[in-house]
Amino acid sequence: MIPAAFDYARPASVDDAVRVLADAGEDAKVLAGGQSLMPLLRLRLAIPDALVDVGRIGALREIRDDGDALVIGAMATHHQVIRDPLVREHAPLIAAAAETVADPAVRHRGTFGGSLAHADPAGDLPAVALALDAVFLVRSVRGEREIPATEFFVDWMTSAMEPDELLVGVRVPKPGPGWGVHYEKFHRTAQAWAIVGVACAVRRNGGAIEEARVALTNMGPAPVRADGVENAVRGRPVSEDSFRSAAEHATEGTEPPGDLHGSPEYRSHLATVLTSRALAAAAV
Repeated sequence: MIPAAFDYARPASVDDAVRVLADAGEDAKVLAGGQSLMPLLRLRLAIPDALVDVGRIGALREIRDDGDALVIGAMATHHQVIRDPLVREHAPLIAAAAETVADPAVRHRGTFGGSLAHADPAGDLPAVALALDAVFLVRSVRGEREIPATEFFVDWMTSAMEPDELLVGVRVPKPGPGWGVHYEKFHRTAQAWAIVGVACAVRRNGGAIEEARVALTNMGPAPVRADGVENAVRGRPVSEDSFRSAAEHATEGTEPPGDLHGSPEYRSHLATVLTSRALAAAAV
């Protein structure tokens, strides 16, 4: 199909972009890498009055060290994130999950911030942002504000950003010593969305788990933080029995969808199995 008509703007700076968004009103869309938006436009599942292309804003591609955290620019591509030495050193869970996104063509065009702002519960990076306690930096003509990942994902493809706000970056706290991470994903083919995914960060203290953060992909209308798993594994010895027992809590508070690729019961089973695997891999 052919997209519906819309106004097009290509601002050269963040200040210009937020002014355009403010003038455009509620029916504007931001174009970053376009890997998710373009199909929606072609199918007329999205019919914006205006399209704001932020592809010329080089400052949004920066990845920088910010003391006790990394700040990843919203326009950094998946490929850039995967290869960036700061990300690989201080946020390896992001690099690992980004490597599972679609295929090389999409990873070279798709953007880190675009994937998060799209807020698809089947996307890999939203659950990762939850597990890492990331903070989203958004800008509008009113100024900049911070949104914790726990508050950012509201519903299916719905975030806490206002229509006139632009995601400019994501602050990711650096882990301290003893942390291990892993992203476990089950999908039909290498290019497919996750049927279920588990983002896991585990901090060991000797032979015991001192702290764990676990978040689930595609187990509800938004990514889910598996609090029951985190509480169950805390203080337990590093063992397969501990991980399997804690993983039994993975489905608490979830609303797994049913579709051609799996029933809710199937996804619940996968979540339990994959959570146990992710905990074991992260705790190595």
